[in-house]
Amino acid sequence: MKWDKMRRSENVEDVRGTSTVGRATGVGIGSLVIALLAGAIFGVNPVTVLNTMQGISSAPTSSVQQQPAQNGITDQESEFVKAVLGDTEDTWSAIFKQQLRTSYQPPRLVLFRDGVNSACGMASTASGPFYCPPNQKVYLDMRFFQKIEATAGANADFARAYAIAHEVGHHIQNQLGIASQVKQAQAQSSKSRSNALSVLLELQADCFAGIWGHHTARRGLIGERDVEGAMNAAAQIGDDYIQRRSQGYVVPESFTHGSSKERVRWFNKGLQSGSIQQCDTFAAAGR
Repeated sequence: MKWDKMRRSENVEDVRGTSTVGRATGVGIGSLVIALLAGAIFGVNPVTVLNTMQGISSAPTSSVQQQPAQNGITDQESEFVKAVLGDTEDTWSAIFKQQLRTSYQPPRLVLFRDGVNSACGMASTASGPFYCPPNQKVYLDMRFFQKIEATAGANADFARAYAIAHEVGHHIQNQLGIASQVKQAQAQSSKSRSNALSVLLELQADCFAGIWGHHTARRGLIGERDVEGAMNAAAQIGDDYIQRRSQGYVVPESFTHGSSKERVRWFNKGLQSGSIQQCDTFAAAGR
């Protein structure tokens, strides 16, 4: 992956030099369990994280304080994040203009260490990368990349980029009003139906990540081996794969992200088509 050829984004906030102390007021326990089951790759459902954090103030409380320290750390990993985010900005700006006849408003990405106080509440490293709709920011603990590298090996770069592109996909859903529609539908649905809607939301974010990959490949910035690495990553974060590995059996009704086959299918659909219209997972499910 030729990420060094990508434009660096200016929408990255590096707060790794800011220490967060105090109690997380109960937030992150559910996402910790999910992250552990996912093998700490990035199978954390942003909707689930937000539901877990629902009702918690975005302002620091007496038990959660931000202590300033060294700020603005520059290293190769942060440069990688800036490059990938910058490329998603360029790609989606062009897609929004050409396919939707509107302007793309990019998210900001926050790099943190150990924990962060977001507009969605407190989150820890175990939460994995997540998107927070209220402030339109993606949150990422850089140590997450080390876990991906341990799993993806030589293809780690595009697997890491896929994780970022997936969260950017959730931002696109937020900008297009899809996320709010799903949240409203979930509030009026049974648990099984709510889970099914979460699956469709996640699969669409996978498809959007594939769209970014499509346009990146056309510019010669990724190759076949990079794509294979992303496909393997998608397969390893399927709910069936995770459940079978963690508990020995599969419960489809509890899926929140989709099966390995579904995740690979929708990522590949975006990768092959490069079209937003091809990523309507809800219509495909008969909605």
